[in-house]
Amino acid sequence: MRLEDLNWMDVERYLERDDRIMLITGTTEQHAYLSLLTDILIPSRLALAVAEREPILIAPPLNFGYSHYFKAYPGTISLRQETFAQVLNEIVDGLRQQGFRRFFILNGHGGNLMPQHLTDLHASGQASLVWYNWWKESAVKAFEEQHNIKLTHANWGENFPFNRVAESPAGEKAWIGSLNQDDPQAVRAVLGDGSFGGAYQVADDITHALFMTVVDEIVARIRAM
Repeated sequence: MRLEDLNWMDVERYLERDDRIMLITGTTEQHAYLSLLTDILIPSRLALAVAEREPILIAPPLNFGYSHYFKAYPGTISLRQETFAQVLNEIVDGLRQQGFRRFFILNGHGGNLMPQHLTDLHASGQASLVWYNWWKESAVKAFEEQHNIKLTHANWGENFPFNRVAESPAGEKAWIGSLNQDDPQAVRAVLGDGSFGGAYQVADDITHALFMTVVDEIVARIRAM
C-alpha cells in the first residue's frame, strides 16, 4: 500500500488496525552506467515486493541524501547531513502525531546516517524504529559469501533490469582503494566512470535471487517489530 494510492480517510482506517509505516531514503547520485536514482529505485522496488507479503503502508521516497563526494558528476544532487537529518526528523515527528508508532526506514544510500533524534525516540520508547541498509545487512553478506562476489557502488549488485539506462561494460573493473571524500574532483579523478570495482553485471537470475533474499529478510524484520 502506497500513500499515493490512498486518500486521508483510507490512512485513518489503516491506523485503526496498524501503526507501521515504511520510509524509503536514498539519494540522487552517479552510479556509473546505471540510473542516477539507483539508490531510490532499488529500495522502492524492494518495498513494493515486501508489501505484497506484509501489508505495511509505504510513504513516498526521500529522493535526496548526503552525496557531497559525487558532486563533480553532473546530475548528483546532495543535501548536507544536517539537512537530511532535519527533514527525516520532521517526517517522523509529523507521522507520530497522526498515530504512527513503528517506522521501518529502508535506506538505499551509504552516505545517509540515522539521525540522533530518531535514535533517541527509539531508546526512550516513544517510537519503534528500524534503520535497514539493504546492501550491507546479513542477507546480502551471506549471499556474497555463497556466490563469492562482492557488492559495492555501481557494480553488479546494484545492476537490476529496472535501473539500467545504458549498456554496462563487459568484465570487471579493478577495485578502487581509499578516496578523499572531501574533494569531489579528486573522487572523480580516481573513480573515472563511477564504479567502485568488481563485475559490472552478472546474470539476471543471480541479481533476482539477491533481490528476493533481501525481500525475505525485510519481511522478517518488519514482522518482528
